[in-house]
Amino acid sequence: MIIAIDGPAGAGKSTTARAVAKYFGFAYVDTGAMYRAVALVALEAGLKLPDDEASIIEVARSLPIAIRDNGQSTWIGPRNVSTLIRSPEVAQFTSQISTLPEVRVVIVEKQQQIARDGEAECGGAVLEGRDIQTVVFPEAEVKIFLTADPRTRASRRLIEWQHKGESVDLAAAEEELRARDERDIGRDTSPLRAAEDAVVVATDGISCDEVVEQIAQVVREKTKIKKAKI
Repeated sequence: MIIAIDGPAGAGKSTTARAVAKYFGFAYVDTGAMYRAVALVALEAGLKLPDDEASIIEVARSLPIAIRDNGQSTWIGPRNVSTLIRSPEVAQFTSQISTLPEVRVVIVEKQQQIARDGEAECGGAVLEGRDIQTVVFPEAEVKIFLTADPRTRASRRLIEWQHKGESVDLAAAEEELRARDERDIGRDTSPLRAAEDAVVVATDGISCDEVVEQIAQVVREKTKIKKAKI
């Protein structure tokens, strides 16, 4: 089974997806980490848009990205970049390079392969990102779109950055998310949106456990229908 979880930044995708994967014993794939890895290497090389678009695409093609520890760590070759890819600078550049169609094609293929490997090993995989239910795995049995109001999302992102020692205030977090939402929703290739058959879950004011239970109920219903058809 593939469980596809999408939603805007700060909606709780990563926390929820990890918890859902643990709940069912499935593999977890943080697809956004793969784009962040490309952004990190591009930034380290001094690449910028629009001048270095071709070079950034080549980085995406050649980068030896690996997701290990059941989605808990991201590696580029022998280098663990799990912390480095979570900086505000990398997040901002990630949303820029992810609008490039050629980059998305390359990364989607890598995401699909990692998910299939995890599914084969664990009996299922949980993927989270911004186009999982519409592009990466449109055939996923369970499609979830997480939402939360902008202030809630900005507050969550602020706490995340503060824990990592980043000096960012709430206004800056809100502006970063607003700009990212505009890029994600407005891009021509794989825009952020809920699939027609996705279940929309609002995460405002409820615990992660409550969100997971809502998703688990959807999974149970889908499994029941699948078994009935068999």
